[in-house]
Amino acid sequence: MDTMNDITTLHYLIVAATLFTLGVTGVLTRRDVIVRLMSLELILTAVSLNLVAFSHMWGNLYGQVFAIFVIIIAATQAVVGLAIAVAFRRNGEIEIPAAKASR
Repeated sequence: MDTMNDITTLHYLIVAATLFTLGVTGVLTRRDVIVRLMSLELILTAVSLNLVAFSHMWGNLYGQVFAIFVIIIAATQAVVGLAIAVAFRRNGEIEIPAAKASR
């Protein structure tokens, strides 16, 4: 019995929905900028996984091309996160102003 053939698009969609839910929960509940950026990475990963899964299901490469663009955006976001970490190291505190106002 070959178990690799038993994995369908539905399985990928369930994993992507879980990642997306975790990402949205992190963005909505956390005040720290770094944690929010990591949560956005989870959301982008879920989108990328959906694109690749549907691309494989339909037998074309369009979803995979878009997934490459999503990966490029995620890499850019990682650079922004690194810049925030450097700024945090210099100043000692970074919070989102809207999060401070909501306290």
